Amino acid sequence: MALQGIIGRKVGMTQVYAEDGAALPVTVIEAGPCIVVQRKTQAKDGYVAVQLGLVERRKVKRVSKPMKGHFEKAGLPPCRVLREFRVDEAAAIQVGDKVQVDVFAPGDVVHVTGVSKGKGFQGVIKRHHFSGGAATHGSMFHRAPGSIGASAYPSRVMKGMRGPGHMGAERVTTRNLRVVGVDVENGVLLVRGSVPGAGGGYVLIHKAQGKASSRKG
Repeated sequence: MALQGIIGRKVGMTQVYAEDGAALPVTVIEAGPCIVVQRKTQAKDGYVAVQLGLVERRKVKRVSKPMKGHFEKAGLPPCRVLREFRVDEAAAIQVGDKVQVDVFAPGDVVHVTGVSKGKGFQGVIKRHHFSGGAATHGSMFHRAPGSIGASAYPSRVMKGMRGPGHMGAERVTTRNLRVVGVDVENGVLLVRGSVPGAGGGYVLIHKAQGKASSRKG
């Protein structure tokens, strides 16, 4: 199994047109370039993977001493974002190898992982899609959650009870998105549909295992 993923940055959404004239909503992702910073081995680490660093235009100025030593050992300049991707033991990938957006092709099916937009503290209607109560006829029950447990037994709120609280800012994966376009020269990937997070947020793009690629948009 060769390298099946890359680190990118979400730019935003737009639309492109298919050959039949249909408008396709797509997310624009600056995918890579990435560089291999470390190889994880079964003998030393207990699993096989490669650690990728995202090469960005802005220079990394503040680096902790442990991370500085980590990059000096690899003989590479520091990267702000590091992520791991599983590979086979026999994969011909070495420290210092460059990974670009050309690991994908139009028609590939991918999973995109990012951090969702933070919504702050929200009630049950927005957070859990509760329907709420009546808005008229003297009702005093509008957006409240209702009963959260019995007063006698067990006299407590059961674990997992849905309620108000912090919403968003969680790791989310959107699965089975189709690659519509690949611009190798500019390092841009066009993925049909939306992906998690706000514009400018970091995302991980993985090839979907076991999904047959279709070269149609």
